[in-house]
Amino acid sequence: MPTFAYKALQRDGKMAVGVLDAAGRPDALRQMETLGLRPVNLLEKNSAGKKGSAAPSSLGNITFDFASKKVSAKELENFTRLLSSLLAAGVPLSRALVILQKEASSPASKAQWKQIHDLVVDGMSLANAMAKSPETFPRVYVAMVEAGEAGGFLDVVLAQIAEFQAREKDLKSKVMQAMLYPCILLVLAVGVLVALLTFFIPMLRNLFNSIHGSLPLLTKIIIGASDLIRAYGLFVAAALVVALFLVRAWLVSEKGRRVWEGIILKTPLAGPLIAQFAMARFCRMLGTLIGAGVPLVQGLNVARRSIGNQILVDAVAQAIERVQQGGRLGQSLADCKALFSGSVLEMISVAEESGKLDAELVRVAVVTEADLDRNLKTAVALAEPLMLFLIAGFIGTIFIGMLLPVLTMSQNIK
Repeated sequence: MPTFAYKALQRDGKMAVGVLDAAGRPDALRQMETLGLRPVNLLEKNSAGKKGSAAPSSLGNITFDFASKKVSAKELENFTRLLSSLLAAGVPLSRALVILQKEASSPASKAQWKQIHDLVVDGMSLANAMAKSPETFPRVYVAMVEAGEAGGFLDVVLAQIAEFQAREKDLKSKVMQAMLYPCILLVLAVGVLVALLTFFIPMLRNLFNSIHGSLPLLTKIIIGASDLIRAYGLFVAAALVVALFLVRAWLVSEKGRRVWEGIILKTPLAGPLIAQFAMARFCRMLGTLIGAGVPLVQGLNVARRSIGNQILVDAVAQAIERVQQGGRLGQSLADCKALFSGSVLEMISVAEESGKLDAELVRVAVVTEADLDRNLKTAVALAEPLMLFLIAGFIGTIFIGMLLPVLTMSQNIK
């Protein structure tokens, strides 16, 4: 009879390691369920007549044929929340994954959850199985799951991840809604300018050609721009596309990303908003992890990945090194002035002394998100009239440039 080595979660959340004899993998899973264990790893040991160390015989034959379509953020949030509920109710991990696979709402998610189930059943940890699909499970997600598995509180961590996903989606939605109207105004402005330069200006060319004498400089510039767009519009558009592609490739590189993020952080309006957003994510993530029982240093390493801005990530990485050397968190974060104000650092320091660091970090995140929401509304309120002013300025300049020759001609007639 085959022997299986297992690693599983007990009812009290502690990790258990042992071996058992079973007729097969399904029988081993049933025995673990009877013992009140939730499987994390289940490896079949080779029989005595075979050479080699314990390893799942089918793992090498698995092909990672993930669905071509990406799993949506909503499906991932539902998966996380339901998996947490099932594990909290005592359902074994493998059975919970089967249930989620059956209840999947799309072929992409169904195929994804099946792959995760197959890998887990063949002995891989849930975090490592998820790491095989970085397009679905972000690095922060995988790191939190890994911490939950190591600490024996996977269901708690999954619930925290689902809550974090919901709050972050809500915050991103507010940002997108705030930027929607200014973007629409910008597109309309570009469309109006192109229409004026392509159709309106050429209609006045014959009138301007009949005017004796030189045209005003502004009129010459506008006519030149119109001629350029009409004659080489496609080439200009192609050049813009190529330029955008090259800029995007540069921004993807490590050096370009750092330069761009540094410029954005120094921008008067966008910089503080991005820093606020990063701090809210960092504090909520760290508070969530500490509240779930993750050690401080491990929580810091996971939380810093959620910041997004590489310059701010580097600053927090230096603070983590000081914490590893025995420094206090509040004092170690003092050099991250772009992220943490003096008042926030003081609150973190007091929370450390009182033993309420997790609750205080979450509270700081809540307050920061509310402040960010107000600042976004203010920024949009300022951006809308600014965009209207710029649109009116461009269009007004064109009309003035076109009217100057007409006024000159009227004066000559008089």
